[in-house]
Amino acid sequence: MEDNELKTSEKKNEIAEDAKIQNENENVIENPCSEVLQTGESLHNSKPQAYYVENYKKPKEKKTGLFHLILVGIISAIIGGGVVAAAFLFVAPALIPSISGVIGNKAVQSSNGVDRIVKITNSESPVTAIAEKLGPSIVGIKVTTASNPQDFFFDIGPGVGEGSGIIIREDGYIVTNNHVITGALVANSYKLAEGAKIEVILPNQKDKTYVATLVGRDEKTDIAVLKIDGKGFPAAELGNSDELKQGELAVAIGNPGGMDYMGSVTAGIISGLNRPLQDTTLTLIQTDAAINPGNSGGALCNSKGQVIGINTAKIASTGYEGLGFAIPINKVKEISKSLIDYKYVKGRPNLGVYIDPRYDEDYAKQHKYPVGLLVSDVVPLSAAYKAGVKVGDIITSFDGKKVTVFKDLEDQKNTHKPGDEVTMEVFRDDKTITLKVILGEENNQ
Repeated sequence: MEDNELKTSEKKNEIAEDAKIQNENENVIENPCSEVLQTGESLHNSKPQAYYVENYKKPKEKKTGLFHLILVGIISAIIGGGVVAAAFLFVAPALIPSISGVIGNKAVQSSNGVDRIVKITNSESPVTAIAEKLGPSIVGIKVTTASNPQDFFFDIGPGVGEGSGIIIREDGYIVTNNHVITGALVANSYKLAEGAKIEVILPNQKDKTYVATLVGRDEKTDIAVLKIDGKGFPAAELGNSDELKQGELAVAIGNPGGMDYMGSVTAGIISGLNRPLQDTTLTLIQTDAAINPGNSGGALCNSKGQVIGINTAKIASTGYEGLGFAIPINKVKEISKSLIDYKYVKGRPNLGVYIDPRYDEDYAKQHKYPVGLLVSDVVPLSAAYKAGVKVGDIITSFDGKKVTVFKDLEDQKNTHKPGDEVTMEVFRDDKTITLKVILGEENNQ
């Protein structure tokens, strides 16, 4: 019996001991991270677990090293280079025809006969490229006179004036404004005044001057053509002023203030088109690119580096800012070609009368005369002279249309060509008579 009790007691003790051990092990599993939270050590350093081992594996954090960055950079460079190479090989050739229509590309022959090609591309400032392309074609014009005329466009000293011009042919033909060179001429002629001269200075040869001869000039359009001896001069590319649009880029190149500021470049936009010029039939390009005295005769250019107008500072209003004007290049081409070929503007009809501007509508009504144009002089052997027009006649109609101001007469006359026969009514000796006039051709040589 005692042995049984002893065995039973020992058994109980063994069970109790087992329970104690199990309790201690369970306490370890209840908070497996407690030691890690306190010490920061890994769970693998905790005590061995008797009944349960966690198989969870924490994912490793990916670290980006220098090697990875270099590798990514190399791969990106290879891919990017391939794309660019493909664009140059396959895309660019297809775009070249369309691009060439938008940007300038011109072969120019220099004074030494060596061809140079200047392209205007999108890789640089368009104004910079335009200046590079056209700068060599914009010359200085120096006019020396025996006196210092009051209406001289720009004076830098007694009897000396300076302006601008554009080389339009490689054999030395230069176009400029008529008012730039009139100070060197005898009034109403092509002859140089005594002691006067016209000289041309090239931008790349500022220490050398070329003596220029006058080929022809036209007061009505303010255009003149000069000629210097030589070959291979850098001629400017002339554009088409009929294609201009308001708001497009406009670049002026010239010599404002004289040769000290030779080759100055200003930029703006086309502010307006077909701007009328008072008392003439000429219409002009308006721009806000700065145009000053000395710019007269210089170039107004488009984004392709083509000349689209000749700047004229003479008619610019001095009381305004950003108000410049240029003669459209299409009119310049027409007039300059005629001046080169014929020494005058061929095909322009001529009547041959001078009109007294003091006779106006108020004067006519006050003296009870008909409204019209009072003839102050008649050119000998002109169309009017041959038709019987006399000094003192009052022209009341031309070609069946009433004329009250000189512009009315000019507009009607310019709808005809030399050789046309028109009727003209004049008031003479208190009655109106009708005359038949065969228009002549204007020759201002």
